[in-house]
Amino acid sequence: MTLHALQLISHPEQTWEEIRREEDQNGLHFLPHLLLLGLIPAVSLFIGNSYVGWSLVGEERVRLDPVSALQFSVLLYLAILAGTAIMGWFVHWMSRTFEARPSLQQCIGFIAYTLTPFLFLGLAGLYPNRWLAVAVLAVGLAHWTYLLFVGLPAFMRIRQSPGFLYAVSVFSVGLLVLLSVLLTALLFWQYQLRPNYERTGIDQGYPVRSERPVEGPGGRD
Repeated sequence: MTLHALQLISHPEQTWEEIRREEDQNGLHFLPHLLLLGLIPAVSLFIGNSYVGWSLVGEERVRLDPVSALQFSVLLYLAILAGTAIMGWFVHWMSRTFEARPSLQQCIGFIAYTLTPFLFLGLAGLYPNRWLAVAVLAVGLAHWTYLLFVGLPAFMRIRQSPGFLYAVSVFSVGLLVLLSVLLTALLFWQYQLRPNYERTGIDQGYPVRSERPVEGPGGRD
């Protein structure tokens, strides 16, 4: 599992055919890869959100209390698993149009392996930073796109021309599913679980903005 993860980053062209052979022998061969690597962004963001915090103005930082950070990480992990399964189902559903006959498990496995760079880059969650997050997402999206367009024809054993159209379709659906699943998890966490934020740095005596005293015209009331 770890070997394939590294090979997909270094030389994916040769790795896809080997992965397909292993998936033919065991349709759930991808499961340890997905379950273990999916923990990387979840655990990293738990540490980053609860112990490091997001930088705002100056030295002020916003952290989550451990319970809220754990809830966020669990929802993120479940979103990764659900998003992978949904995208795999779409890949399987579209395969009939492109004369490919993979099983549903093989399609989910293909998506799980294409997400390898995103999952590894989840280590950036150890140090929450807006610009770092943007850069990591851009790099992850670029590598995911590369793995998708290179790997889909080889994994599905189809010609390059229909394979390119197949990859374009998967790319479009994949972005939609990714955004939808993550947004749903984030909204549920924000409005149903109601996370607790802790502010430190400026006005350290008032961990949340609602607890800060209101200043009147002549000073603090």
